[in-house]
Amino acid sequence: MSPANPQSRRDFLRGGTAKKTAEKSDAAAPVRRPPGEEPATTVDPTARPYLTKVGRRAMACEFQVYFNAGQFADAEVAAIEALDVVEAIEAQLTVYREESELSRLNRQARRESVSIADNLYELIERCVDLFHQTDAAFDITSGPLSKIWGFARREGRVPEAKEIATAREHIGSHLVELDANGPSVRFLDPQVEINLGGIGKGYALDEAAECLAARGVDDYLLHGGKSSVLARGRHLEHPRGWSVGLVHPLNPKQRIAEIALVDQALSTSGSGTQFIRHQGRRLGHILDPRTGWPAEGVLSATVVCDSAAEADALSTALFVLGPEKAKEFCDRRPDVQAVLIVSGEREGTIRIEPLNIDPQRWALLDS
Repeated sequence: MSPANPQSRRDFLRGGTAKKTAEKSDAAAPVRRPPGEEPATTVDPTARPYLTKVGRRAMACEFQVYFNAGQFADAEVAAIEALDVVEAIEAQLTVYREESELSRLNRQARRESVSIADNLYELIERCVDLFHQTDAAFDITSGPLSKIWGFARREGRVPEAKEIATAREHIGSHLVELDANGPSVRFLDPQVEINLGGIGKGYALDEAAECLAARGVDDYLLHGGKSSVLARGRHLEHPRGWSVGLVHPLNPKQRIAEIALVDQALSTSGSGTQFIRHQGRRLGHILDPRTGWPAEGVLSATVVCDSAAEADALSTALFVLGPEKAKEFCDRRPDVQAVLIVSGEREGTIRIEPLNIDPQRWALLDS
């Protein structure tokens, strides 16, 4: 794919929309300091090993690539090409641009079968499969619910029961008809629309990783907005892997755990910043498409698995499913690791529930 806003690699490296610095990564370096103490952000470039970072804004967040400085020739150029891939995927998948392929699909598939690119078809097919695997907790057609709740505009409100019922009549990934021979997609309800926001960042990371692999770069950490992370190979200084911190869902400045990633992806879903209060209840922006109401019972859900796209989707799904059903899901899928954070017995406290997590790969931090 070609990037939406092409620019020369030379201009990119000079400053433009990217940043390249030699520094220690807060996401990639193990934390061994008192809680609340901020990490160092720069180091002496003569002290090895250190990390190089290349970043670009896309999908309403900052995407960044970290790699071991000096390990690979032309690593910065490879990182720029990987971010070009992210930008091209945003141009294809966004629902906020009328000319995107997904916007065209949403306009036309309500009337007829629409031929689409192979990669988009495969992504939608994957989403429909996850819809069935998660008992409809992950649903790419649930966008109308976000609209009536106001979360799509960050203006939360409690809709009338009739609004919720009407919206629910027209959602459900079973209403998306797939034809692999096209490949093509058709909607079985004229009011169905697809939004890939729940999997798009992770998918972009997976595709960016393919780009880096093709250039021979195989030790790095990629993230999109810090909530979606993909790590390959090793941080030279830390053979356990690339260490990623989990934050307290009610106090984002406090780290409560670390997970070391080796050839894995991680995604966290939570409603710590987007929520409204209604009749004494705290209602977050992650909605349960099966009820039309905000999901309750989990403060944050973190998933670790091989694919960043799947980690993205499943972190949302496990948040929606709640602790009991999430455990049942992880029992069926031992390849999926998860950390659920739920409310503790006393107000303001939390309980951490690890599911399938390798005890050698994660650790709680002192509170």
